[in-house]
Amino acid sequence: MTRRSKPRVPYATVIALIVVVVYYLTGTDSRPLSSMQEPAVAVLPADRFIDGAMVESSGVVDRILEDDNDGRRHQRFILRLADGRTLLIAHNIDLAARIEPLQPGDIVGFRGQFETNPRGGVVHWTHHDPRGEHPGGWLEHEGKRYR
Repeated sequence: MTRRSKPRVPYATVIALIVVVVYYLTGTDSRPLSSMQEPAVAVLPADRFIDGAMVESSGVVDRILEDDNDGRRHQRFILRLADGRTLLIAHNIDLAARIEPLQPGDIVGFRGQFETNPRGGVVHWTHHDPRGEHPGGWLEHEGKRYR
């Protein structure tokens, strides 16, 4: 009668599990953007921004503003879209990592909730929802996703 040995967990499996845990704990992602999958969310392109809708696009950083530290902290900057419009991006840095370094001229992709304002609009909810009740958003900068 032959004795069978217990199957061992390959080191690659253990390392993969550690990477997944670190990813979820840090809130950032360094995987190639093409490999990421997002949950299904009705997202509108830049030419169809509707008040209250989740929107997705990209633009060039026009100006960097001071952080809004009143209540929940937000990193703020102005993006210029391809059609010339500008948007205020208000990124909650209490829930997601700050984009560092960020400079005028950098390209930033985004998904978030659009709200109209007298100057054109603001995009917020560029982060995950810790309660899981609101579709999550993100910012992309230099191959890294911030959520």
